[in-house]
Amino acid sequence: MRLFQHSCPACDGLDDTLACKGRRGALGAIVGLGFAALAPEALAQRLGNSAARSISIHRAQTGESFDGVYWRDGRYDREALQKLDWVLRDPRMTEATPMDPRLFDVLHRVRSSLETTESWEVISGYRAPETNAARARESRRVSRASLHMSGMACDCRLPGRNSLGIARLAADMQTGGVGLYRRDGFVHLDCGPSRRW
Repeated sequence: MRLFQHSCPACDGLDDTLACKGRRGALGAIVGLGFAALAPEALAQRLGNSAARSISIHRAQTGESFDGVYWRDGRYDREALQKLDWVLRDPRMTEATPMDPRLFDVLHRVRSSLETTESWEVISGYRAPETNAARARESRRVSRASLHMSGMACDCRLPGRNSLGIARLAADMQTGGVGLYRRDGFVHLDCGPSRRW
């Protein structure tokens, strides 16, 4: 079995009636409910409470960015989260949607492990249901029940870094879902259950 493929290995064997034209859709819906029970603070505890956590993000479509601390003194910084919500909004929307802060923990952890100060270039963050449906009609690789719609996922890349290397590292860390889109040069990272495609 290859390390990465376009279907989600966690969904293999699901009844085709659950497929949603991409079995990740059914899994996303099922897992999203169960994984939401893990509070953001619980994941943060696993990462350690002592050090401040920062993140640097540049949004490809809008040119907007965030570079700063989003976690300090044992809790998420509400003002920083609001700024991150805005940067990661659906570019077609005029308002921000709350992102799951555990996603920022995933991005922070992967970037720290790579020992880089480069900004994440985010191609897709939050997707409104209408945006996701339109993208799913254009490509079978887009799940109809994507975690992007729950603010739990982003498609991103680090300049100068190989997408396969990022995907392998993130998969080894088991901090959430990892999808490799080598042809397009980016990875999908989310704060859902550990899986890969």
